Amino acid sequence: MLEKEYSFALYDRVDQLPAAWDELAAANIFLSCGYLSVLETSAPQNMECHFIGVFDGSELVAAALSQFLDLNSLESFGERDRCIKTSVRNFVFKRFSSHVMFIGNNMLTGQNAFVSGKTADYSSVLFALKAASVTLASQYRKRGKPIHLVTFKDFSESKADRFKTAGFSDYFQFSTQPNMVLEIRPDWNSFDDYIASLLKKYRDQFKRARKKSDGLEKRKMHLEDILQHEKTINELYHHVARNAPFNTFFLAENHFRTLKEKLGGNFLFYGYFDDGKLVGFSTLIKNGDVLDTYFLGYDESVQREKMLYLNMLYDMIAFGINKGFREIVFARTALEIKSSVGAQPVEMIGFMKHRNRLINKKLDRVFDYLEPKTEWQQRHPFK
Repeated sequence: MLEKEYSFALYDRVDQLPAAWDELAAANIFLSCGYLSVLETSAPQNMECHFIGVFDGSELVAAALSQFLDLNSLESFGERDRCIKTSVRNFVFKRFSSHVMFIGNNMLTGQNAFVSGKTADYSSVLFALKAASVTLASQYRKRGKPIHLVTFKDFSESKADRFKTAGFSDYFQFSTQPNMVLEIRPDWNSFDDYIASLLKKYRDQFKRARKKSDGLEKRKMHLEDILQHEKTINELYHHVARNAPFNTFFLAENHFRTLKEKLGGNFLFYGYFDDGKLVGFSTLIKNGDVLDTYFLGYDESVQREKMLYLNMLYDMIAFGINKGFREIVFARTALEIKSSVGAQPVEMIGFMKHRNRLINKKLDRVFDYLEPKTEWQQRHPFK
């Protein structure tokens, strides 16, 4: 039984949002007007975003994000894995699940679907968001784009009961690859303290990576630098993105510049140069006392020779410790190497529903084809 019955309103543009939106979204930069305006200006080509306000009477009690993805417009889901199962998965997506609606942010890992006020009832907010997803699906159907799959993504396992209370019994509960998170220990007052806490094997890994990176120059890049190197930045990003096991979108060419314009000092862009040439980059977003890693790119030959990706991870950790962050969110992918620097897996759950009732009943089987499996060994690098 729900404690309250909330209403909702849908918005297509940031300038339509209620005045209280940013005050409510202060707890999560990824729901702030600044970040949402990035999505409005430079979302992936196959993505449309909507913003959802949840109200108790006239009071805004929750702010949420919805993303519609048209997978038919993607040239590739990823080019790394070429096998029969991958071909079947791609066929299933194209034929039965090409129009996907997320309540949440498919570009990030973690609970970035909504933020609610302290007095808001969590289950009642979920119920309102479910109703909002039905209305959005109806709007897309009228536009000739029927929604095949509705997904609420990346919630902690402790919230599962709240979904049941909110009427999600006909949704399939799923778990994907974990979110890799590094908790900054209170006794790490400097990066040297972090290195000292590593077992010898992993201190040796750090020393080897740093030695390999000799000759690389790391630069903090400002807006004018991002604009100057934008073509190379996009080439490096696409190299990594296309070689991922699975993709549902590709970033717009102006995405990084737009982030810098809208988020300013909360968006950090670091370039790695070899003999004056940009060969890699990493990005970070400050989210209160949490540091979120964002997209990156690199030249594969330099990455192998210089252990560039591992060095990027160490640089991110050094920044997080030196600037006093509570934790670093490393997101999904490359799970084993992230665990080798100390990140721990955090299980996330989601709920999905297919519009076809027969398919919906078999989602537990279909999901094996929709979600690529990754075998990995967790490392334990600390003393």
